Amino acid sequence: MPLLALAVLGGSGAILFAQIEGSNRGVAPIDSSSSFEVSGVEVDVAASTSEAARYGGWREAQRKGWQALWRRIHGNNAAPRLSDSALDGIVAGIVVEREEIGPKRYIARLGVLFDRARTGQVLGVTGQMVRSPPMLVIPVQWSGGAPQSLEVRTPWQEAWARFRTGNSSIDYVRPSGTGVDPLILNVAQTGRPGRTQWRLLLDQYGAADVLVPQVRLERLWPGGPIIGHFSAFHGPDKQLVGAFTLRVDNAQALGQLLDEGVRRMDDVYVMELQAGRLKADPSLVIEEPVEPEEFDLGESEIAEASDLYNSPAVGVTAITIQYDSPDVATVNSTEAVLRATPGVRAAGTTSLALGGISVMRVTYQGNIAALSAALSAQGWQVQEGTGTLRIRRGAAAATPSPTPSASAPPAQ
Repeated sequence: MPLLALAVLGGSGAILFAQIEGSNRGVAPIDSSSSFEVSGVEVDVAASTSEAARYGGWREAQRKGWQALWRRIHGNNAAPRLSDSALDGIVAGIVVEREEIGPKRYIARLGVLFDRARTGQVLGVTGQMVRSPPMLVIPVQWSGGAPQSLEVRTPWQEAWARFRTGNSSIDYVRPSGTGVDPLILNVAQTGRPGRTQWRLLLDQYGAADVLVPQVRLERLWPGGPIIGHFSAFHGPDKQLVGAFTLRVDNAQALGQLLDEGVRRMDDVYVMELQAGRLKADPSLVIEEPVEPEEFDLGESEIAEASDLYNSPAVGVTAITIQYDSPDVATVNSTEAVLRATPGVRAAGTTSLALGGISVMRVTYQGNIAALSAALSAQGWQVQEGTGTLRIRRGAAAATPSPTPSASAPPAQ
């Protein structure tokens, strides 16, 4: 029976692999923004069975990973001892980088993912860090004399998709390479300095500027050593901010070469940020500041307009709405639905988090309970808080939903 199950699993995996390979483009990036990561933890454990040895190896990896994370944050070796049960509570996952399993022995190199919120309380940090503006990443790979970006799937894009961004202070916006990505985020676009097209692209992806990490692969002979020449570019003018070279002995180690290249590329961008040079290009800002002298209003007219806007008798309420935003299309459709709701004067996203929860500011003619009832009638699941609504698409009742109790606040 175990052999049959393994065969079925292997067959389904082959089908899935064939489907993915058939598309020949698109690699969804992993989301690691909620985790601390410690990689390269070496373990060597012997036990009575292979399963016990592997379990013991993962336990040892958690202990070593905790010590390494403490040293990274506090810069000393005096990490407090935590029990295995306490570590189980803060570890979010184990990443197998390499493993060898014997009948009674387990040798592996593992990565440990720590939950940022729970681990931050033990570390004495909140888990927050100074981050860069959102940066759109367009990886470019030169191989065989031809450049490729998102037009086809490349090992360089796959390496960026594997990279865990939770420990980086750079806010990377990594396109998946599906849909219209190959058409508009191609190699030719990285060489266009015109600001108009860049403004439209960055606004579509919710980014403030662009990063172009580039690698040129040099193969000495088929299956032999590979040399990677890495260059880090920033901005629509492709300003070079750093370069380095790495080498591996054979073609099988290409993935390791590119993973290390991404890690060092991130270090280059982080150093630029810390030096104050990784800033959003002011020429990419669409909105122009409005000068006061452009208005021909007297002091009495300004005071009258201010009183009208702030008057509680008008019955207009400013309400914050939190909603799921997996992609740009969902953001646009949600804003359109809110604007079409009767009583809504204005609606616009004030905090965009693609793949997470975005925040919208709505000006509504009425109170928050009335807006909650109107959205529930449209099929939204609504949770109401103080001046805030949390909305989700799903099976909701056609009648207005009652206000949740204090034990079920809206998601933050």
